[in-house]
Amino acid sequence: FGFVPSSSSDPSYWDANAKATLDAALKLHPRQHRAKNIILFLGDGMGVSTVSATRILRGQNEGRSGEETVLAMDTFPYVALSKTYSVDKQVADSASTATAYHCGVKANAKTIGLSAKAVAYECNTTFGNEVYSVLRRAKAQGKSVGIVTTTRVQHASPAAAYAHSVSRSWYSDAALPSSAHRHGCVDIATQLVTNFDIDVILGGGRMYMTPKGTPDPEYPTSNSRRGNRKDKKNLIDVWLKAKPVELMSLFEPKDMRFDVFRNTSRDPSIVEMTEKAIQILRKNPKGYFLFVEDKYHGRIDHGHHDGIAKLALTEAEMFDRAIERAAKITRESDTLTVVTADHSHVFTFGGSTPRGNPIFGLAPKKADDEMPFTSILYANGPGYVHVNGTRGNITTVDYCESGIMYMQQAAVPLDAETHGGEDVAIYAKGPMAHLFHGVKEQNYVAHVMAYAACLEPYKHCPPHQHSHSSAVGLHRHLGLLLSMLVLLGFLR
Repeated sequence: FGFVPSSSSDPSYWDANAKATLDAALKLHPRQHRAKNIILFLGDGMGVSTVSATRILRGQNEGRSGEETVLAMDTFPYVALSKTYSVDKQVADSASTATAYHCGVKANAKTIGLSAKAVAYECNTTFGNEVYSVLRRAKAQGKSVGIVTTTRVQHASPAAAYAHSVSRSWYSDAALPSSAHRHGCVDIATQLVTNFDIDVILGGGRMYMTPKGTPDPEYPTSNSRRGNRKDKKNLIDVWLKAKPVELMSLFEPKDMRFDVFRNTSRDPSIVEMTEKAIQILRKNPKGYFLFVEDKYHGRIDHGHHDGIAKLALTEAEMFDRAIERAAKITRESDTLTVVTADHSHVFTFGGSTPRGNPIFGLAPKKADDEMPFTSILYANGPGYVHVNGTRGNITTVDYCESGIMYMQQAAVPLDAETHGGEDVAIYAKGPMAHLFHGVKEQNYVAHVMAYAACLEPYKHCPPHQHSHSSAVGLHRHLGLLLSMLVLLGFLR
């Protein structure tokens, strides 16, 4: 690392590169017909700085300097920015943002699937304030629907697709306060199996589905992983008996493992789960809606909260590989694919590092305290370590190659690193993807998806693909006929 490719010094290299990019842009034409399928990829906590660092990491893992790497999401032709604030928070959480991109309205922090008229933790504000996801609307119109996540399936990001709760933490009935029970509120796991049919669900979250004390099949001696439902219901059995589900797999009691710690013989990767979900859902001739989440918390997000950049970025790399795999087994002509994030993190990298510098490596110069620092840093989090008023010296620390659990230094001490409040990117391709442009409110994401697939509330929708193709063909034939008539008149 730390090298500049020889071609980079030649102006003709950059001219040719830009010309090729320009030629591709000039040939770009919007697909203005209806989307049969929709895939929404959600990188939980995947801010722009995370994408940039992931790009470098993937390139360096493949033996290049890294910066010039093109991620799968980088190839999407349409890009916009999403404003992530919620109704009550300048810097939002994963619950209110999930309600925005799933259901099309901004909401309050801690709540899922509810408008901002609902108040966090106040059960009686639930009823009458429910809002419904694009996934649910797709199911109502006969499409197959699926959820893939590396977190527990009851986590806020997937839960907003099917549940309505004033608390994102009410995973099972054991978490509900007595007042919520009295007012008729229902836990998220129960809503997963009772609200409507979801054809494919892959992720974690077994313990919220089984009676209290039920040994976990994978960790039978672990008390902390046992089932925790007080109502003694086994929701897995309830679901399998009552629902026409193609596939439900819950691979962990809570969140799935970070990919670097995954048991590859037992637990699938996000790439494998995404591929399996698509293979099942595409059997429906009416199409499908698939939600795929990797939580850098989920598990991208979790890595950032822990202040451990290597966990976050390796998750982000696998997330991009899932996007790449989906592109190979779907058609851009009938599938709208959207990649975005719910929020960012206070994660950055800098320090005038040279081209090809290892992404987890040191900045070239020492700080004013005469000690080295890594290029990657956090504004706050558990990485704040000061001894006698002095920042920790990382000279003897394995911060780079094998330092999977190295915690980058932070400026402000917190038990967990926080979300960032800046805009996040939206990448899109496929039918109606051109509607993603400029700077938009986050809830706009749901509206474009609904419009593209002609789901509620939209009635005046794009034409079906065959209708659009026929209309274009007719227009061309008419144009050719008119040209011939003009030519005949001229010859006379």
